[in-house]
Amino acid sequence: MELLKTREATVATAESLTGGLVGATLTDVPGISAVYRGGVIVYATDLKATLAGVPEDLLAAVGPVHADTARALAAGVRERLGATYGLAATGVAGPDPQDGIEAGTVYVAAAGPHKVAVRKLSLSGDRATIRWGSVEAVLRLGAELMTEDPG
Repeated sequence: MELLKTREATVATAESLTGGLVGATLTDVPGISAVYRGGVIVYATDLKATLAGVPEDLLAAVGPVHADTARALAAGVRERLGATYGLAATGVAGPDPQDGIEAGTVYVAAAGPHKVAVRKLSLSGDRATIRWGSVEAVLRLGAELMTEDPG
């Protein structure tokens, strides 16, 4: 948060499998309102397009759980919520596979003014473990991007 404040930068979130946990984790930090613009929970595939700006043709081509979808979620929420940085998480929390994608397959992304970073995760454990692992990973990726790509 201090890095964002120092740079007078802001952040927004787009979440699927985490269902708001990234935003909740951020808003646990006192003073976060100075830098957190808000977030969207886009659990349903169609909302990834309508609320977060993921191109419908991309969703049709690769589906909701893909590196390109995560990239588009992060960039889209950044743009739509007017933030310097966008963070996104999409994946399968389980316990069952979704559309042939194994539980624990997660993509997290961070978008800044000059760069977008995406990371694929292969997490194990129950739903809660996978979801919290996703939160941790997207926040870590966001911090790395902010260090590399100052707004």
